[in-house]
Amino acid sequence: MKAVRYHSYGGSDVLVHEDVDRPVAGPGQVVLRVAGAAFNPVDVAVRTGFFEQIFPVTFPHVPNFDVAGTVTEVGAGVNDWKPGDAVVALLPMTGPGAAAEYAVVAAHALAAAPRTADLADAAALPSAGLTAWQSLFEHGGLRAEQSVLVNGAGGGVGGYAVQLAKAAGATVTATAGARSAERIRFYGADRIVDYTATPLPEALAGRRFDVVLHLVRTDPEETARLIDLVADGGVFVSTATPGPEHPGRGVRTAQVYVRSDAGQLAELVARVDAGALHIDVAERRPLADLAAVHDDAVAGRLAGKTVLIP
Repeated sequence: MKAVRYHSYGGSDVLVHEDVDRPVAGPGQVVLRVAGAAFNPVDVAVRTGFFEQIFPVTFPHVPNFDVAGTVTEVGAGVNDWKPGDAVVALLPMTGPGAAAEYAVVAAHALAAAPRTADLADAAALPSAGLTAWQSLFEHGGLRAEQSVLVNGAGGGVGGYAVQLAKAAGATVTATAGARSAERIRFYGADRIVDYTATPLPEALAGRRFDVVLHLVRTDPEETARLIDLVADGGVFVSTATPGPEHPGRGVRTAQVYVRSDAGQLAELVARVDAGALHIDVAERRPLADLAAVHDDAVAGRLAGKTVLIP
């Protein structure tokens, strides 16, 4: 089969589209014929070795940890899935990924794929959707009638966060540029702040939020100003730059590292099928284009979520 792998850390040129052995299902595993593998910006940091101490990989490494596909083989002890089942999963970031025609997945990580979305596009759901869910509800404790600021709503996590927060009965303020503002408005944001026009602390002067979900990298000074937007006793939740441990005013800070949770993923899928959660894919590209996708991401040329098609 064909897969994209890299045999050492380095630039995008280490990504090689090559022939590899097709995986075999071990005990508790299934093999998927990959329909789509989503690209995530962190894939670049892992490939360069920037996260080597946090996410070390074994070479040669197959990247891309979001997958949607069809079960072709089940291993010993797998009783809940059978060949032909359409599924989605979040794979371990340091293990073999989904940038291949076939991928091996632990059966306990699987959820049935949405019936109302294209199977390849469903690869855009697992990591971003789970990050949004865990950030808002596990770390942020978001409840109905609370207020939330989603800083970075135009990205994959941010788009799901706006939808989930609105569905939970929260009042949602979102930051987004002109390119994504219309989509975020469709998702239900009560207010959209164009961060390219006015610095966020100025645009929201005098306002504070029960939960601030921070999804973009900022320097310590910028992060401190964002902490000021959290209400007394509120929560600053970040997937990017961490907040200080003890910011005062009863404010709590939390750093999010997404984890696989098949039950939560199944809930997200149910919402997609009910029309209550929308999957947005900006572009599909051939798997062989993965190196170019990495380059486009670094240069800021990606229009949104990109799914690779074997």
